[in-house]
Amino acid sequence: MVNSKLPIVVAACLGAAALLGYAGGRLAPITASPAATAQQRQEAQQTQQPPVSQATRPLPDFSTLVEQYGPAVVNISTTQKVSAQDRLQGMDPNDPLYEFFKRFNIPIPEGNSVRQGLGSGFIVSHDGYILTNAHVVADASQVTVKLTDKREFKAKVIGVDKRSDVGLVKIDASDLPVVRIGDVSKTKVGEWVAAIGSPFGLDNSVTAGIISAKARSLPDESYVPFLQTDVAINPGNSGGPLFNLNGEVIGINSQIYSRTGGYMGLSFAVPIDLAMKVKEDLQKYGRVERGRLGVTVQPMTKELAQAFGIRQTEGALVSSVEPGSPAAKAGFQAGDVITKVNDKPVEQSSDLPRVIGETKPGTSITLSILRQGQPHDLHVQVGRAPDEEKVAKADTQEKEQAKPQGKLGVAVRPLTGEERKQLGTESGLVVENATGPAAKAGIQPGDVILGVNNQPVKNIDQLRQLVDRAKGNVALLVQRENARVYVPVPLG
Repeated sequence: MVNSKLPIVVAACLGAAALLGYAGGRLAPITASPAATAQQRQEAQQTQQPPVSQATRPLPDFSTLVEQYGPAVVNISTTQKVSAQDRLQGMDPNDPLYEFFKRFNIPIPEGNSVRQGLGSGFIVSHDGYILTNAHVVADASQVTVKLTDKREFKAKVIGVDKRSDVGLVKIDASDLPVVRIGDVSKTKVGEWVAAIGSPFGLDNSVTAGIISAKARSLPDESYVPFLQTDVAINPGNSGGPLFNLNGEVIGINSQIYSRTGGYMGLSFAVPIDLAMKVKEDLQKYGRVERGRLGVTVQPMTKELAQAFGIRQTEGALVSSVEPGSPAAKAGFQAGDVITKVNDKPVEQSSDLPRVIGETKPGTSITLSILRQGQPHDLHVQVGRAPDEEKVAKADTQEKEQAKPQGKLGVAVRPLTGEERKQLGTESGLVVENATGPAAKAGIQPGDVILGVNNQPVKNIDQLRQLVDRAKGNVALLVQRENARVYVPVPLG
């Protein structure tokens, strides 16, 4: 659907640009002084005409790109067998037969035993290898690929990697048209890009927009540095290519942010460099091998940096180290701030999982850290990550209320012997109630305070002393369910 407001916006931008000229290295009005003669005004207008800029250039034309590389974009349709339970879950609860099938555990008729799916993909080799999204072809019992010349092929799923959402399939064909692979590192925010795919099954639809952001981390996903665009992407576009103006693929359209299921201006693509690495592993091994360190990290904020007595907020703060992991063997400790991996800066905590994940298991690397504000180098042999990570869901439990005390505003008690055994720690204090600064910082009943500003907490008196000696902020090392995290608490 064409946005009727687009011509108005463009016209407004061009109109504003036409009123401005270039003078002395900055934009300035071109209107001459009232006292100037007609000849002076004419000369001023002639000398101050701006050069052709990005703002006054015509909008890009993608027709040549589509003509050259559109034939390498394919439509993918899938068939998936659905179990009786899945068919029941997919059935409308308002259907009169829903409760009947559910209560008596009667299988839904076989007519509803398959599920159809649609997606997109693009050919990366002349002999039929095709990249798409993992969620398009995962668990499919049959995959059909349709080319722009109307030929159809049964495709074989070579492998899927759900963590990166990259899938690789192959068709039995030769001399096929292929796309060109681009360099994501040269992509800039604000560049024009185009997507080709099959939204709602409408084959080879073309949409365009710009790169809105790079290296975007999405909730519950720290491995893929997504490209964010405002290209119109809808169901069916998944797995299709994202092109730059040079006709090169720089990403695989993967996700949208939507409250309605349709396009809302937020689309996300898997960078093509990451996708091609995944493709190589899937083609060679049928799965992806990733490196593993064995630490849990969190962002380093200004409040935490102040609590630890360091100036920089770059890096990944280690909140826990898994026993027996490569990190534990290398000597990592909670409270370490990882700043570099093999001299490559770690600017954000989300950078670390990507860098380690792309490192081949068994590789020896050097990580630069800050410990108690002092720099150190630790050498670690990268381990092998499991194929699929399991995310634990925390259950909310009601805790007995107690009267909070002290500057923190927490009521705490020592861990019992059984609790210490379950948590795998020798010391710590259970929060029974939280108010004041602690509650504002996010401390909850049931949290276990393990340390204050990198000092282990063994009893209530020690907690009180450490907090009383602190100035400004304190960093509490807290265990909540199976996760450990540093929580900065401003003391005022």
